[in-house]
Amino acid sequence: MLKTAYGDVVAPTDAEDRTYAKVTWRLVPFLFLCYVFAYLDRVNVGFAKLQMLTDLKFSETIYGLGAGIFFIGYFIFEVPSNIALHRFGARKWIARIMLSWGVLSAAMIFVTTPTQFYVLRFLLGVAEAGFFPGIILYLTYWFPSSRRAKITAMFMTGIPIAGVIGGPLSGWILNAFSGVNGMAGWRWLFLLEALPSIVGGFAVLLYLDDRISAAKWLTADEKSLLESGLANESGHIEVHSASGAFTNGRVWVLCLCYFGIIMGLYGISFWLPTLIKASGVSDALNVGLLTMIPYGAAAIAMVLLGRSSDKSKERRWHVALPAVIGAAGLVASTLVPHNVALAVVSLTIATIGILGALCQFWAIPPAFLGGVAAAAGIALINSVGNLAGFVSPYLVGWIKDMTHSTDVGLYCVAVSLLVAAAIVLTMPKRVVNR
Repeated sequence: MLKTAYGDVVAPTDAEDRTYAKVTWRLVPFLFLCYVFAYLDRVNVGFAKLQMLTDLKFSETIYGLGAGIFFIGYFIFEVPSNIALHRFGARKWIARIMLSWGVLSAAMIFVTTPTQFYVLRFLLGVAEAGFFPGIILYLTYWFPSSRRAKITAMFMTGIPIAGVIGGPLSGWILNAFSGVNGMAGWRWLFLLEALPSIVGGFAVLLYLDDRISAAKWLTADEKSLLESGLANESGHIEVHSASGAFTNGRVWVLCLCYFGIIMGLYGISFWLPTLIKASGVSDALNVGLLTMIPYGAAAIAMVLLGRSSDKSKERRWHVALPAVIGAAGLVASTLVPHNVALAVVSLTIATIGILGALCQFWAIPPAFLGGVAAAAGIALINSVGNLAGFVSPYLVGWIKDMTHSTDVGLYCVAVSLLVAAAIVLTMPKRVVNR
């Protein structure tokens, strides 16, 4: 969108649409692919669990703690990492993140004890800290708020697509590579799925540009148009400094909201294979194939939600309603424990709602945070929220050990989503609906 000298919004020109389409096709598919690699390395432990627990004689609690401790390292280093990206540039910093997490993910093949499991998962969190909020920040360097919900949704479909690709791939690796060269299938899983991240890290160095001004693939007129679009919205920014981000009450409200949504995300991400297996599917490859359904449906829903949010300029209900739908899907999944078809349907509803709320959430913080405040504030929200990535899998694992059922754990996750929905509706419309 462009504005007149009097502040009136005018329809985008053909040149504007062509320029943003050019930027979208240049950046989003590549960033999307990087996020697929990132998310796959983060959650493939959920598939490795199908063999690893028996092989290493780990309990569900050990698994839950190991899966979740990733987010402690992630929490500690998230804000410093994002500020470093803002200072040193996205190209070098994102490449560093991808290379280090790829190496550490591959090192999971050496795990034999709970302590080794915990240490490597913690270090993996340290390595990946800053990647997701860094990309969200990076997108604010190129797209104004009026276009950001759809772009963010397109990027974040990397989560469900990682499930669509990763489910069958992980199941196939577990079956096909079990015992090859005397190594268990779950060890091959960590090794093979780490390689794309390492290759992607080198690709980032060659492909990304830090800013509009550095993009040789844009003409001078295109650069001017993009920079004008960002300058036009700068008047809406309320917070510019890093200290302002830490003391702004709205930032902390969004931290709580995001915590609730992430409780749902990792309730699904780390336990979806287990929940499908528990419904009566025993073969690892079939479990992987069935996980494609929830993730594939969620990918489509995320893009449609992004378009709807940008078109209507409404943000709050585009987060709240999907969160409620996600909670309903989780509760429904506990009511059909031994029916594969109904379990997949209910988990699909849950995944659509949770991922829909997640992607629309990130249209809100940049509406009132700018500059280094955006770097610090986005990282703070993401790091505090992702502590739920520790709480959620550990809580569900501990409850399953105590009750021999995941039902109570899923109820807790559903409640957290409902609380998140209520919290986001407290945000003032004039601040976030842009």
